[in-house]
Amino acid sequence: MEQPNLSYINTLSGGDKSFEEKLISIIKKEFPEEKEVYVKNITSNNYKLSAENVHKLKHKINILGLVDSYKVAENYEKNLLKNNTTGQTDFELILESMSNYLDTL
Repeated sequence: MEQPNLSYINTLSGGDKSFEEKLISIIKKEFPEEKEVYVKNITSNNYKLSAENVHKLKHKINILGLVDSYKVAENYEKNLLKNNTTGQTDFELILESMSNYLDTL
């Protein structure tokens, strides 16, 4: 499984450390909240709202340099819109990996 990283943030910032810190701070604040809402919705079998949550989380997946994981999230989002949870385990492993990584920053 690929690991979260700051390569996209570093590229985006052009070396501006203040910008990098601000973006990381925003992600560290928003990600746990968005993950919690996703968990609530998926636990309630509310697949449409879960798909919307996955859509929002995809942006953070991309920002943390997880190219392959982004594709997993895309497929999972499409499945949820069909009331199908195929891909849930892989997606939730990605979320766990991101949580662990953000805890180190």
